[in-house]
Amino acid sequence: MELILAVVIALVVAVAVTSGLVISGRKKKQLPPAEPPSTTPTITAPPAEPHVGEEAETPREEPRRTVEEVELPTAEAPEAPAAVEEPLVEEPVAPEIEVPEPTAGRLVRLRARLARSQNSLGKGLLTLLSREHLDEDTWEEIEETLLTADVGVAPTQELVDRLRERVKVLGTRTPDELRGLLREELVALLGDFDRSVKTESPEDTPGVVMVVGVNGTGKTTTTGKLARVLVADGKSVVLGAADTFRAAAADQLQTWGERVGARTVRGPEGGDPASIAFDAVKEGIAENADVVLIDTAGRLHTKTGLMDELGKVKRVVEKHGPLDEILLVLDATTGQNGLIQARVFAEVVDITGIVLTKLDGTAKGGIVVAVQRELGVPVKLVGLGEGPDDLAPFEPGAFVDALIGD
Repeated sequence: MELILAVVIALVVAVAVTSGLVISGRKKKQLPPAEPPSTTPTITAPPAEPHVGEEAETPREEPRRTVEEVELPTAEAPEAPAAVEEPLVEEPVAPEIEVPEPTAGRLVRLRARLARSQNSLGKGLLTLLSREHLDEDTWEEIEETLLTADVGVAPTQELVDRLRERVKVLGTRTPDELRGLLREELVALLGDFDRSVKTESPEDTPGVVMVVGVNGTGKTTTTGKLARVLVADGKSVVLGAADTFRAAAADQLQTWGERVGARTVRGPEGGDPASIAFDAVKEGIAENADVVLIDTAGRLHTKTGLMDELGKVKRVVEKHGPLDEILLVLDATTGQNGLIQARVFAEVVDITGIVLTKLDGTAKGGIVVAVQRELGVPVKLVGLGEGPDDLAPFEPGAFVDALIGD
């Protein structure tokens, strides 16, 4: 028994040894031992860059080129700084010369504006005169209507007396007869004056017109508009900006002149008005102009009185020759205050004509009669609006027609 057991153990041991050998052998065949790594590292040097004089490495597809054939990069020239564009300076454009509308018939064309004042005078008188019985109360109302319209006391009494006489003789009074009667009497009341603006000198020099008046009446604007009137009548004009005490007065006048191609002579603000007036006339003579218009100061100055300045301007200008026209500009809306101004100016300079501005709208037509009676000189021009051609020669017939209507 023991022998059998020993044989079995021996067989088991033998089988185990044999199996280990087989397994070891199989492993050696499948995984042969790797060669030991070399202890010396292999270093691969980068390709050397070509030097001048050596052949440059080129791809095998391309033929080798010599150094003379190789295009070497050239240093780029520094870019020139971009030219700075200078801003374009526009040349001043001369204002387009306007062509003023003809003066003939201006008052007729502006009749609608003038007619705005007819309610207080023309229509009121026609309504009163059309009553069936013209008693004393009615005639008093007629007088009041005339006084309210700034006709003045003496002219009002004169007109009422003549109307009373003619209505009494007329007897029957149809509307057309009354309108014709009133028109005749009003035209007669306005007087028969020479209303042309004197712009021709008796000497071989330009006609000289001096424009006076207080600030706020539209004096400088009237001077500019008068230049348009004269240009429209075919005359060449030089403007003298002698109102040096009012800021921008010279600029304003120059603008008016540029519109119609009239040259403006001006000086520094606060300069001597008489000197500028003298230079303007001198320039007019040199240019052989037809007319020289001189705009003057219209308010008191700190050094000298306004009237003293005007007197000086007049005397200096007359060294060239006589003044042909001195126009007084009055605001028609000021009524009796305008008459007071007229008296003061008339004492210093010899007023030869009157310009009534702002006669449209709220102005009362009777001021035309009153100022003429006050100064004994005619109204020559009237301003009827803000437009550049709203200054018109005064025509008594057209003025009365606008007051009383058709």
